[in-house]
Amino acid sequence: MDSSVKSFLLDVRASANSFLSEYEPLVLVSAPLIALFVASMLQSALQVLHENGLKATLLGFFMSFVKLVPGVKNYIDAEKQKVVDKLQSGGKSVRESWRTELPSTGLGVGVIEQMKDEKRKDVAWQGKCSGAVYIGGSECEGHFSLINEACSMFAHTNPLHMDVFQSVVRFEAEVVAMTAAMLGSKKKSSGGQICGNMTSGGTESILLAVKSSRDYMKTTKGIKKPEMIIPESAHSAYDKAAQYFNIKLWRVPVNKEFQADVKAIRRYINRNTVLIVGSAPGFPHGIVDPIEELGHLASSFDICLHVDLCLGGFVLPFANKLGYPIPPFDFSVKGVTSISADVHKYGLAPKGTSVVLYRNHDLRKHQFVAVTEWSGGLYVSPTIAGSRPGSLIAGAWASMISLGEEGYLENTKKIMEVSKRLQKRIEEIPELFVIGRPDMTVVALGSDVVDIFEVNDIMSSKGWHLNALQRPNSIHICVTLQHVPIIDDFLRDLTESVKTVKENPGPISGGLAPIYGAAGRMPDRGTVQELLVNYMDGTC
Repeated sequence: MDSSVKSFLLDVRASANSFLSEYEPLVLVSAPLIALFVASMLQSALQVLHENGLKATLLGFFMSFVKLVPGVKNYIDAEKQKVVDKLQSGGKSVRESWRTELPSTGLGVGVIEQMKDEKRKDVAWQGKCSGAVYIGGSECEGHFSLINEACSMFAHTNPLHMDVFQSVVRFEAEVVAMTAAMLGSKKKSSGGQICGNMTSGGTESILLAVKSSRDYMKTTKGIKKPEMIIPESAHSAYDKAAQYFNIKLWRVPVNKEFQADVKAIRRYINRNTVLIVGSAPGFPHGIVDPIEELGHLASSFDICLHVDLCLGGFVLPFANKLGYPIPPFDFSVKGVTSISADVHKYGLAPKGTSVVLYRNHDLRKHQFVAVTEWSGGLYVSPTIAGSRPGSLIAGAWASMISLGEEGYLENTKKIMEVSKRLQKRIEEIPELFVIGRPDMTVVALGSDVVDIFEVNDIMSSKGWHLNALQRPNSIHICVTLQHVPIIDDFLRDLTESVKTVKENPGPISGGLAPIYGAAGRMPDRGTVQELLVNYMDGTC
């Protein structure tokens, strides 16, 4: 080492020692630790600020501080309980008569009569519900009867025992293959490897697609802190998946057409992004996201793209064939890596049947769980549930085979025509407007003249069960075959309800408009979340 450099280093050391000699040894030891702690706290604060924004972060700190004031937390909790009690609307008194233990003597076949009595107490849902029941006609005839008989034939079966219940294993494989064919598996651009499984519903299908995408990206790109980006119109199942699988979730505002904003999603993509999402259509407004643009985005960043076709999977392919201008949405789009489609909606299958599909087997393998160290033997399961009801798989297969392409085309023609007619008639009501331009059978409506939630309360008093939405405040109806013969009744009641609210504004007795309105305006979303959790805890 050069003598001048050595001399310089010795001078520096001497100066440093001289400077530090003025401080206590404890200070010298603790100072770096304190600095590290402060830096860590600052990093955490900046992370929270980045994730939630300045307004939400400051509001969160303020609410946490306010709750420390003696008596304030108890007051807030008491007010929240009042809202929960309002939401439950006397449900607690009904639950008091529910059984809490086995009867001392069984009823035998007499239980069927008791079940019929209980069923008669259900509200009249025929044609009155948004979505919910998709099969048309009476539940004691036609397609209802066919599905019921198919389910009862296989009520004892379980595809987990594939060596025993081979018929159900075949049914599942064929349901998956037929659904895949509807959604582009036969097209050259799909790659010819589309595969999947049946699940218990759209939520499980989405959960599995998210889990598989996370694990696939960990294997292929080494991502250990996964993030996914979804439009705010995407289903809440993604929030559930983010919580279950420890994935950072980014919800991005939609564009002026209420579609996924591709440019906004692009801004959130980083080295930890494993998945982006599109819907065809979105649950709130029935609008198809720009799947081709999302596919291009996913391909360019080599990340996964899931398309939620839970609502549209058994409508859009047939609407396309009928000549409706449906934008591309399936595996023919480059970049789409997985799709979820519910058979129990417009597929007219029994409740609890959905399909999750993947572009190839490499993706789907990350869905499976294999256990080799269990004393019970070697174990592998394709979905979240181990045992699964073969009856529902059989019912889905029976529905698809009994209807065929011709049946689905006929049903799609009916509900699309009614939906377009409904949209046109709503636009003729001066106090209302339709949210965006629906592509399918969901029509959302709002108002700048009357409180739309008060309109919903009046409709509820007339026996209708619609969905209340937010951002913007609105309600929607998901048109099914149940609505085809009575859509004029709906329009008449809607017109009368709007007129009633306009002439007599204000909440009706027992109505939920004030709660929905307050929840939409409440800036502290944590309080709203607590309300929902408390409501659910007292309901189920």
